[in-house]
Amino acid sequence: MTTAAYQGEPGSNSATAAAALYPGAEGMPCTSFEQALDAVTLGTADVAVIPVDNSAAGRVADVHHLLPESGLFIVAEYFLAIRFDLMGVPGATLEDVECVRSHVHALGQCRKVVREGGWRTLVSDDTAGAAREVAELGDPRHAALAPPAAARLYGLDVLRSEVEDDPDNTTRFVVLSREAALTPHTGEPTMTSLFFCVRNIPSALYKALGGFASSGVNLTKIESYQLGAGLNPSRFYVEIEGHPDEERVALALHELRFFSSEVRILGVYPAHPHRLDH
Repeated sequence: MTTAAYQGEPGSNSATAAAALYPGAEGMPCTSFEQALDAVTLGTADVAVIPVDNSAAGRVADVHHLLPESGLFIVAEYFLAIRFDLMGVPGATLEDVECVRSHVHALGQCRKVVREGGWRTLVSDDTAGAAREVAELGDPRHAALAPPAAARLYGLDVLRSEVEDDPDNTTRFVVLSREAALTPHTGEPTMTSLFFCVRNIPSALYKALGGFASSGVNLTKIESYQLGAGLNPSRFYVEIEGHPDEERVALALHELRFFSSEVRILGVYPAHPHRLDH
């Protein structure tokens, strides 16, 4: 049986994504992304299911720092439609609510309903954790913004369903494993994630990325970050459409390596069907 680690509590969106990817697997709730990744590194979990960005809130903080340094490999991606319900203790009504609890990203993705209600907010570590806190408080003045599964899990009443600001709200997750498990080149849509550090010379980034443009390789994500203090060259996390065994991708990577001090492939995996629909 696969053990899938995720950040959050049972009933969270990460738990839902893990269950969708690995039906029947044993879920391992973790208090932080680092703990979820460490569980895979130490062998107490087979995979970690980690959110990397959200269509409304943008990238998930800290994850782009953790992926290259984890020593793990991306083996899959998954897009989850995000739904939030406003939930309270049994018998509570909207008129009772004075305070809404949730994760900071969920509060940001449900601003309209919070503003309409005129409620104050409290930030919780996790959306499902907010639902658990409301259940434990037993106070009708407190409600939670959480996925529908959390209401069933903690015995709460849904006061208002699907309160997210954007009905197309979607979070992208990646699956990390100790083994690379590179998807073979079959002509099917494929994603490649990689990390690189440019040489400390003028126009290095422009020249390093030039190969992708001249070879017609689409970059779907590029994120920069600095390690340590001082004037060290920036490091970059990049995702591209294509497989390293494709000639055009191989040419782009060759040029990237020429202008970089380090290039590391973090994963080659099938493109999720969600990409083909958008």
